[in-house]
Amino acid sequence: MRVMKSEQQYIELYEQHAQLIKSHAPALMNAVRDKAYADFCAQGLPSRKVEQYRYSDIKQWFAPNYGLNLNRLEIPANPYDAFKCDVPNLSTSLYFVVNDSFYNRQLPQAKLPEGVIVDSLAKVAAEHPEWLATYYGKMAKTANDGIVALNTMLAQDGLVVYVPKGVCVERTVQVINIMRSDVDLMVNRRVLVIVEQGAAIKLLFCDHTADHCRFLATQVIEAFVGENASLELYCLEETHTQHTRTSHVFIEQQANSRVNHTVVTLHNGATCNHLELSLLGEGAECSCNGCVIADQNQHVDNHTLIEHKAPHCTSNELYKYVLDGAAVGAFAGKVLVRQGAQHTVSQETNRNLCATKQARMFTQPMLEIYADDVKCAHGCTVGQLNDAALFYMQQRGISQKEAKLLLEFAFVNEVVDTITLEPLRDRLHYLVEKRFRGELSKCEGCKLCK
Repeated sequence: MRVMKSEQQYIELYEQHAQLIKSHAPALMNAVRDKAYADFCAQGLPSRKVEQYRYSDIKQWFAPNYGLNLNRLEIPANPYDAFKCDVPNLSTSLYFVVNDSFYNRQLPQAKLPEGVIVDSLAKVAAEHPEWLATYYGKMAKTANDGIVALNTMLAQDGLVVYVPKGVCVERTVQVINIMRSDVDLMVNRRVLVIVEQGAAIKLLFCDHTADHCRFLATQVIEAFVGENASLELYCLEETHTQHTRTSHVFIEQQANSRVNHTVVTLHNGATCNHLELSLLGEGAECSCNGCVIADQNQHVDNHTLIEHKAPHCTSNELYKYVLDGAAVGAFAGKVLVRQGAQHTVSQETNRNLCATKQARMFTQPMLEIYADDVKCAHGCTVGQLNDAALFYMQQRGISQKEAKLLLEFAFVNEVVDTITLEPLRDRLHYLVEKRFRGELSKCEGCKLCK
């Protein structure tokens, strides 16, 4: 392979600072680091020739020379005092990850049920190395994706969420990822979620930028959902136009488990989200939803793979985009039904609204079926605002701008309404309306953004 500039800077970085990186990371992460480096050297960053990246110029995104906090210097801030990301009427256990480090100097006052862990990956790995080794890196294969390999090669800390067998965490766990820096910065974040048999938890991840530097974030989430367990995972991105983000979410489901995964992109620069979900046990169910609002020159790419490996499983997928200005959106969703996965029920839908002639949307829903007794369907639409509806509303005294906003708001409501947490659903209705009105440049109540 001919190594390009984008890859070479990361290869040289690791060759020069491998020992420094390892000295500030647990043995668990270091055990797979050299293999990740070898895999990255072999494949490099994905080009547009790679199917799941054909609409995102990853090499260009990673080309700038970003700084990294390899010495794990502490960021001088107390996010609990400065940053507010409240959801009215939703009682949460609030945790922070500053750049890629778990903030442990002040923890939520509300106690979690006995045995539940929400803590630094480095800390938990030091205390339970053999146990975590059975999970870390098992789904995020470095040989399959250059960005996953790069993340595994450079990540030094992350987050562990563990729910023991039969425990139901009633209070939603909210994790706020804050990007803070005085210089352009790259961060590599890892998240490991383990929900054992019969357990249940609701997780809300919120990504925010507190400074106006250029940021590059890679994130890898591995979630293991046991038999009869339940996981609700909500990911909200509300960053700025100088923020570039790649996120890889890997989820495994055992028999009769339930997963609800929702990703909402309200404000960003360039984003590429990947979701790979495997239904391994009979009777597993999943609901995967996405909502994207983009304008200016923003770019949002969602790539999903739902793999049915067992019979009698159900999957529902709904992604909606509203693109304004010169924004670019992409969606590639694949449902793969393996041989023997009889009585699979699957529905995949992608609907998109281009509010201007300059906006571009690329969509590719796919079905690949190797079983003969299934009910599977997929479809997509790309269109513009209904001129007749706009005219009808203006005839009744509604301005064109307000009519456009109401139609866009109604369009994305279908996704927001799938959220089972009523306070979060109401909050997102409010944030979506603010976004359409152009009022999300600063986070409400955030002292860091003022």
